[in-house]
Amino acid sequence: MEFKTTSSAQTKKIAGLLAKEILASPSRARNALVLALVGDLGGGKTTFTQGFLRGLGIKNKITSPTFVIAKNYKLKTWNLKPEAQKYKHAWHFDCYRIRKPAELFSLGFREILADPQNIVLIEWPEVIKKVLPKNAVWIKFEHGDKENTRTIKINKFVYLYKLVIR
Repeated sequence: MEFKTTSSAQTKKIAGLLAKEILASPSRARNALVLALVGDLGGGKTTFTQGFLRGLGIKNKITSPTFVIAKNYKLKTWNLKPEAQKYKHAWHFDCYRIRKPAELFSLGFREILADPQNIVLIEWPEVIKKVLPKNAVWIKFEHGDKENTRTIKINKFVYLYKLVIR
């Protein structure tokens, strides 16, 4: 599936709508929902993450965890329908400074990925690809012809289709 956006607001809106659909859809996952965000610097990965986390109801300021590697957001699900309460945490990882997947293990990365109550967004996932679950959803960001235009390509749409489309 492919989206073209002409502003950061549009990128955030698409991400927010995807987040809301994921919350509203039933899940039979055995591990965390992983969104692997791939693209050049300034490609829209953090902007997408901001919109996605807003769509999950996160009110905090959302910045890329480039220097701290990971940020955890507790989802407030008490006001959601029971089927939307399946996720308890959203994790945002930035692997730009990571050289080997083992560097993440001291942060509890394996446990985070194994927990089906987690949604995990990962910027620069290429470095840790071999430790990501096979059902990770890969989202590629490309610069467009104009400064603010982006193309967002969601891989493994079949998985997302089962998860998101009713």
